Amino acid sequence: MTSDNDPLTTLRDRIRAAILDGSFAPRQRLIEADLCERFGASRFQVRTALQDLAAQGLIEFQRNRGARVRDVSLSEAIEITEVRMLLEGHEASRAAERVTRTQAAALRQLAKDMRTAVESGELMRYSELNVTLHATLREISGHTISAQLLEQLRGLTVRHQFTLSLVPGRSAVSLPQHEAIVQAVVDHDPVAAEKAMHEHLRSVIDAFTAFANASAS
Repeated sequence: MTSDNDPLTTLRDRIRAAILDGSFAPRQRLIEADLCERFGASRFQVRTALQDLAAQGLIEFQRNRGARVRDVSLSEAIEITEVRMLLEGHEASRAAERVTRTQAAALRQLAKDMRTAVESGELMRYSELNVTLHATLREISGHTISAQLLEQLRGLTVRHQFTLSLVPGRSAVSLPQHEAIVQAVVDHDPVAAEKAMHEHLRSVIDAFTAFANASAS
């Protein structure tokens, strides 16, 4: 087992971040020599990091061609979000039971910042705050295993989530959903928090489904 300060862990996280921020595109080949030069790492370190990322589902190995960034389809993104709905609903419920005054104040501020971003047309900022809100709820819930699973699942759908966040009018749909989640959590209402999270992620699934139908037509 490696620690967070282990060089192999750091390298894996740096490559993972490059995939998630789009520096490495879906289906792009990941050439070991290039990665060694870019990240100042040895071949052994790069191979180990790539194996870890393959286990997380972010990359795939092709016979005689090496590693490439895995292209997650919309149908896979829908299934992943269905699993997220269950896990994040549970986390929202736990967060409502555990939230402190300080954490509640931070959630309210996040909700305000999200509304300001939407009203100002700052969709990139809103997308970043969206990620922060979900991460904050995971932290408040204190459920280590689901947090680890959700971090992995989020990585698989981040490209589709980003595309969805930039769809005109999407933020007007998701903002009140996020505000409802925050309100239920700060009110210490676990049932309402779980329901609000389910409704939010169900709308994400519906949007992905609409994308898939449009692509097929």
